[in-house]
Amino acid sequence: MATATLLSSSFAMPAAARRASSPSSASLSFAKSQLAGLSLSAGVATPTAVALLPKRQQLQPIVARRVCPFTDKKTNRANKVSFSNHKTKKQQFVNLQYKKLWWEAGKRFVKLRLSTKALKTIEKHGLDAVARKAGIDLNKK
Repeated sequence: MATATLLSSSFAMPAAARRASSPSSASLSFAKSQLAGLSLSAGVATPTAVALLPKRQQLQPIVARRVCPFTDKKTNRANKVSFSNHKTKKQQFVNLQYKKLWWEAGKRFVKLRLSTKALKTIEKHGLDAVARKAGIDLNKK
């Protein structure tokens, strides 16, 4: 009983709850209303729980990066230099092209997005050799 009176003095309880002599479920009605609809479980989280993300992250589309999968060429950060030697940052993108190449081992065409440097390398060494070196499985393409 002493703990119930101690709790009632430290928390802002409704007057009806303070008048109750025993700590029953009626005296804890202020806590039940805040926890309505929640269930407590020990251990495993429910698989239906949805991660709450800010709206900005939920609305952004997934965009393919400008990286060549065969040569691992990426966007370069460079300086744009004016006549007065004022430098501003700029990006130099990889020259990526969508190409449909004939794959001799698979006896079919393969659609790829690759850089022009990778195209020259494929012409020199062959599609199988370049894909094998880059670790790309052409069966999935």
